[in-house]
Amino acid sequence: QVHLVESGGGLVQPGGSLRLSCAASGRTLGYHAFGWFRQAPGKEREGVSYISNVDGTTYTYYAASVKGRFTISRDSAKNTVYLQVNSLKTEDTADYYCAASRLMLQASDYVEADFGDWGQGTQETVSS
Repeated sequence: QVHLVESGGGLVQPGGSLRLSCAASGRTLGYHAFGWFRQAPGKEREGVSYISNVDGTTYTYYAASVKGRFTISRDSAKNTVYLQVNSLKTEDTADYYCAASRLMLQASDYVEADFGDWGQGTQETVSS
C-alpha cells in the first residue's frame, strides 16, 4: 500500500498561485495514476485533475472548472505529484486530497472509485 502526504496548501488571495505536492512512499510500484480531488465546505468531493501513465505515455485530465488554471505533473524520481494552481478564485477554497490508482487508463477515463489510496489532505483557502 502506498502512503500519500499532501503539502503546500495555505491562504492565498484571489488571483494568486500555489503549488500542492503529494509525496508517495511505501509500496509505490504498481500505481499507474494519481489524482487530485477537492472538497469544499458543504459540497461533495470532486475530481480536479488526474495524471496517468499508459505504456510510457502520460495522460492528464482536468475538470472544466480548473482547466487552463491548474497543471498536474509528476516527478517519478522523487515519487511526487504536483498540482500548480494559478489564477485562484474564492470558489477554489477546499480541502485538497491526493489519491492513487492501480488501474492503467487514460486520465479522462478514471472515476473517483478507481482511486483506492488517499492522503489526509491539505487545506487551501482563497480569500482577500
